[in-house]
Amino acid sequence: MGAEEELQVASPIQHSVSTGYSWPRLRFDLPPHRTYHFHNQFVTPSNPNNFLKAVKWSPDGSCFLTTSDDNTLRIFTLPDPEAATLVDASQSDDDSFAASLVMSEGEPIHDFCWYPYMSASDPVTNVFATTTRDHPIHLWDATLGQLRCTYRAYDNMDEITAAFSVAFNPAGTKIFAGYNKCIRMFDLHRPGRDFELYSTAKDKKEGQTGIISAMTFSPSHTGMLALGSYSQTTGIYREDNMELLYVLHGQEGGITHDPYILCWDVRKAVDCVFKYYSLDACMHHVTRLYRSSESTNQRILFDIDPSGQHLGTGGQDGLVHIYDLQTGQWVSGFQAALDTVNGFSFHPFLPHAVSSSGHRRFVIPDDDNEDLSLSGHENCVSVWSFGLKEDGNFMDH
Repeated sequence: MGAEEELQVASPIQHSVSTGYSWPRLRFDLPPHRTYHFHNQFVTPSNPNNFLKAVKWSPDGSCFLTTSDDNTLRIFTLPDPEAATLVDASQSDDDSFAASLVMSEGEPIHDFCWYPYMSASDPVTNVFATTTRDHPIHLWDATLGQLRCTYRAYDNMDEITAAFSVAFNPAGTKIFAGYNKCIRMFDLHRPGRDFELYSTAKDKKEGQTGIISAMTFSPSHTGMLALGSYSQTTGIYREDNMELLYVLHGQEGGITHDPYILCWDVRKAVDCVFKYYSLDACMHHVTRLYRSSESTNQRILFDIDPSGQHLGTGGQDGLVHIYDLQTGQWVSGFQAALDTVNGFSFHPFLPHAVSSSGHRRFVIPDDDNEDLSLSGHENCVSVWSFGLKEDGNFMDH
């Protein structure tokens, strides 16, 4: 499909919730087991130290999408998600199965996101968006692995400028993209160079400066979205007119790799509720839990389970930590890799999660004694299966 052809994406249908379904109650008193594991297909002779950068489950739970330093996107489709807990990949160094699709971008990938009403059974909705350095936003067909269309932004010199973050609005009708001190909003059904521009930097006293490096919409359809900036602030905006509601301060680094994860109550955004800082420090009003990320510029993505009860995040130490969002207390942790865990994502409805790991190695000239190759448990993707609680009782994996 040409870049200017109109994209035909079905309008989202508000499906009724299945009777009696609720997010499974996971057991965190036992570590999850590694169900599937992938490493070898990320390694090539020309790029032996290629590393993972992020991973995200698809909205329908049928597959997950990875990005890596070789500017490549890979989709892994689970053979049978319901039966995943029966598989154990902890003793094997072989990849559990091959990626179902491999797509290449021309430059490093800044960000990517799934269409919120994606369904693998409906090719019309089976799409995701990416933004890469020096390129426009791409909309990919996740059924065929082909580029479907592009959304282009231009700077004052009429040259293409790349977004640093990208997200679909909850209705699935628009693509929001973050740039330096501004947001551009594209109509999903109108590829090309038409967009609405909103500045986030009003003046020196109001608004957000810096690059908008992360964004997310309220999952409860409240019409609000949050923008994270290199200026160490988070802005809360109205989706319909981009009115700035709050600017939240307190980050000590970039939003995506700060060791501090701050939890805010947007009903009274005066101070944060929880500030996850260290495993053993507890104050009267602020519970502090920690993720290791002080000496990296990598994005480290965290995720909240579909019930809104728990948050999971990785760090430089190779651990994944699970926190209770109601109390701010650390719940559990497990060793996911022997390198930086930069991505962690809960399955949308099954007791699974997926993690990605690895970081850049710099080759030292004339150093024949040091093996810089990443091992199968450093640069890797793993699918994890948690045990379940049922009626107050514990069930095994």
